[in-house]
Amino acid sequence: MTHGSRALVLGATGQIGRAAVRSLARDGWEVTAASRTGGGDESWPGDVRTAALDRNEEGALAAEVGDGFELLLDVTAMTRAHSSQLAGLADRVGSAVVLSSAAVYVDERGRGFGTQSEPDGYPRYPVPVTESQPTVEPDDRPGARKVLLEQELLALGTRMPVTVLRPAAVWGPHCRTPRELYFVKRWLDGRRVRVLAHRGESRFHPAHVENIAELVRLAARQPGSRILNAADPEPPTVSAMAEALDAVLGWECETVLLEGSPPQGEPTVGRTPWSLPHPMVLDMSAAERELGYRAVITYEEALPETATWLAGRTRGRDWREAFPEMAAAYDPMGDLFDYGAEDRWLAGRGA
Repeated sequence: MTHGSRALVLGATGQIGRAAVRSLARDGWEVTAASRTGGGDESWPGDVRTAALDRNEEGALAAEVGDGFELLLDVTAMTRAHSSQLAGLADRVGSAVVLSSAAVYVDERGRGFGTQSEPDGYPRYPVPVTESQPTVEPDDRPGARKVLLEQELLALGTRMPVTVLRPAAVWGPHCRTPRELYFVKRWLDGRRVRVLAHRGESRFHPAHVENIAELVRLAARQPGSRILNAADPEPPTVSAMAEALDAVLGWECETVLLEGSPPQGEPTVGRTPWSLPHPMVLDMSAAERELGYRAVITYEEALPETATWLAGRTRGRDWREAFPEMAAAYDPMGDLFDYGAEDRWLAGRGA
C-alpha cells in the first residue's frame, strides 16, 4: 500500500463493512463506502466518501469503480453473477478481499450446516478446522454458492489477487442475526433460569467484526490469492458466554444443564443459537503465519458494547420486529424464547 491508495467497500453499512471501513481509513486508505442507501457511520473518519450503489443494477458497480481502486472489499458477494462481476473489474482493481463463510465446510462424511435437519445430520468436524478441510460441492444452493464464488475468484490468480475470508459465528453491533440476543432478552425479561443443551459445552467459534476488520486490513496490505479462516482468539463454550454476559449485565441466573439435545416433544428447551452437539472451532494459524494476524479484541472485551446495543434495539419492542432476519432464521424451529415450554419441562424435572 502506498499513500493515497484507494479502497472501495461494498456493503459498507453492514456490521462487517462498518468496522472494515473504519479500520482501512485509520490505516491510511482513501475509502469509498458503498451501500444501497449511501449512508455512513458516526465512527468513520470525516474523509470517508459515501456512495449509494446497488450492485445488481446493470453497470452500477463498474461505473463506481471508474478508473480503478487499489483495493476492493466485497462483503455482500453471494452468487456466480457476483464473481463474474468482480472478474470483469480485474484490470481496474489491484486486489480484493471477499467474505465467504465457514458454513462451506463439511466433515469426512460430507455433513455440513446444510444437513442438520437430517437424522444424524450434525457435522463432526476435526478440532480445529483448517482451510484444507473439504467443502460442500459447489452449486446454486445457499452456502454451496459461496464455494462457486471462491473457486471463480481464486482462478483469477495474478490478474486480481483475492483473499477469501471464512468467518464462523459473526457477531458485534449492527448484526442482523445477533446470537447474544438470546441472553440479553432473557435479562430484559427478568428470566432468572436458563437451560443449556449439550451440558452447555457447545462451541461455535465467534468472529467479532473488529477482528474480521483487522484481517481485512492486513490482507489489503499483503495482497495474495488465498483462503483464510476468520475468528476470535478463543472459542468459548455457550456456558462461558452466558456467564460472561451475566458479569457484564450484573445479573444472577441459574443454569440448568441438559446432557444432550433438547428433550423429545420440547424442541426449544435448551436450544440456543450456538447449540451444536459437536464443536465448530476454526484454526487461525494460517492467518497468523501469512498475514501476521493477531486478534485486536477478545470475546469478553467486546461484550459490553454489543450488550448495550442489543438492549437499546430490543427494550420495549417485539424482538421479531427489531430483528426480523433473526426471527426468520430461528422461528421455523420454534420460538427461541418459549418460556412456557421451559417452565413445563423444569416442573416435570422437579417432580
